[in-house]
Amino acid sequence: MQALTINATSRERVGKAATKSIRKAKRVPCVLYGGETTVHFSVLENDFKELVYTPRAYTVDLIIDKNKTYKAILQDIQFHPVTDAILHIDFLQLFDEKQVVIEVPVKVKGVPIGVLNQGGVLRVNRQKITLRALPKNLPDFLECDVSQLSIGNKFYVTELKHPDFDILESENVVVAQVRTSRTAIKSNQEEATETNETEEEKLKQE
Repeated sequence: MQALTINATSRERVGKAATKSIRKAKRVPCVLYGGETTVHFSVLENDFKELVYTPRAYTVDLIIDKNKTYKAILQDIQFHPVTDAILHIDFLQLFDEKQVVIEVPVKVKGVPIGVLNQGGVLRVNRQKITLRALPKNLPDFLECDVSQLSIGNKFYVTELKHPDFDILESENVVVAQVRTSRTAIKSNQEEATETNETEEEKLKQE
């Protein structure tokens, strides 16, 4: 999984007053959990654009006060209910020998047979899948090859299994499926109606 580097400043004070002051300076109060000690720090809000406002998943190299580096993942984020500004972020520290749980995006590959030749419509049910793995085995995305799906076929999460990680989803979770389009349904209904009317006319003539 690709890593982003984020520069941060340690927080000497915590509490409502300190947090208010940090936000006023256009910075986001953050906490790093998972290590021997909890680390409090802040980051410029603009520096989170690539990490937060993207469908991709990243690990993060947190450089605090220019001399301490921690490898982490974003664990939780709080937004302002009105402005959507970032209020707070929790990070989880990564260790080479310790597995971590993370959501990874789904990348759809191919065009289904049911769309190309049968007038169907592809529906992607899940944009992200939760999995558990060692940091070195975290994938950038999970590829969902839908090219062989006909109308009515489904791509289940079990087809994404891999020896490098464990998928933490129910086996019956549908990642993508091809369904009959509304246009096709309407066309079939019109054809059926026309056929019925024709048969009725023939019966009357007889």
